[in-house]
Amino acid sequence: MDSDFEKESERKRRKVEGEPQPSRMESLPHELILDIVSGLPVSSLVQFKSVCKGWSKLAGDPDLVSMHGTRMAENNPCLIFHCDYPLKNHLYFLELPACIEKKEKVKKLRVPFWSAMPEFDVVGSCNGLLCLSDSLFSDALYIYNPFTSNYQELPKSIQYLNQELVFGFGFHPTTKEYKVIRIVYYKNTDRGGNRRAYRLANMKSDVQIFTLGCSNWRSKGKVAYHLLQSPSQVLVNGRLHWVTWPRRNDPRRSIISFDLAEEQFQEVLTPDCYTLNRRKYHLVVLGGCLSAAVYCNYGRLEIWVMREYGVKESWNKKFSIGNYVPKGLEKDVNQSFKISKIISKGRFVRVLCILKNGEILLEYKSRALVSYDPISGKFKDLMYQAIPKWFQAVVHVGSLNWI
Repeated sequence: MDSDFEKESERKRRKVEGEPQPSRMESLPHELILDIVSGLPVSSLVQFKSVCKGWSKLAGDPDLVSMHGTRMAENNPCLIFHCDYPLKNHLYFLELPACIEKKEKVKKLRVPFWSAMPEFDVVGSCNGLLCLSDSLFSDALYIYNPFTSNYQELPKSIQYLNQELVFGFGFHPTTKEYKVIRIVYYKNTDRGGNRRAYRLANMKSDVQIFTLGCSNWRSKGKVAYHLLQSPSQVLVNGRLHWVTWPRRNDPRRSIISFDLAEEQFQEVLTPDCYTLNRRKYHLVVLGGCLSAAVYCNYGRLEIWVMREYGVKESWNKKFSIGNYVPKGLEKDVNQSFKISKIISKGRFVRVLCILKNGEILLEYKSRALVSYDPISGKFKDLMYQAIPKWFQAVVHVGSLNWI
């Protein structure tokens, strides 16, 4: 009763003195407000900053940022679409609803440093942050939150002639550090033909590391593996992972990890079978586990999952996806679109993630999204308004996070 009396007295005082009355939300317990608001999509939370000072302050509450990140990680992620055709690079996003059949509109993102870096590649996504690299001059890197528009340009690093680059971006849960890895491969001599096998055998390397919060890059020397950046690395257990290029005397495709805490490379053991030793595959994170999507004959796809990280025997073939051609892709790709780097690097099908309903989200030929139900074996074309005609989809957990 005393509390109710005090609230009523305060309300009358504000009315007499002309002070604004508190909103209904402000009158709720702070813990209850956080619980309610943390369930909203990040695109809604960003708009809090435009409502009033109280809501803007709430949007920056560290407890809200933490609670929201935890809840979003348990739901369907959002998708970032990188489009580079015909000339200008753009980013779009789609927040996947609980019901995948709901019609949602793809929205364009503002890239505040676009004039300084009009053409870029998406290195990776981690804790709501994107890492973008300059695809023209290979000397600029940005860490960017696509929803808050906060960004940080990283200092320039050492450049080499005729260099090939492989990137990585991740966060280690123990050290609480974000790191960007830049692996430079450059020619040992000026000799050499056009054959890739010869070039790989005659290349030096330099591993460069930047820890966010520091001012300079550090060199860790060379790496014994030639890693493949296609389409990006994956982060599991505080370790970045890539697939290696096959060598002329060793056609195996190995999985190499880089521990962000120890800063050491290590080969990840794979099962002793023909599938992962000889066939082409790309890496993906499914259910928090390191997984490999293997390209098989007749358009079939096998997904192998490492259920217990670091244990060779825990690899298991969990899914087998048959051949499928989405509507509209029956015809060959128009030759005029070969200018797109995304199209030239992309494969016919790529595994993106597992949705909350258990379906697998697939990207086909950088043009179509499809969900696959592993129980029924049925495919479903996903149609969204304003989706780019050509894109590379990046699985992203939207967050208010900044460093």
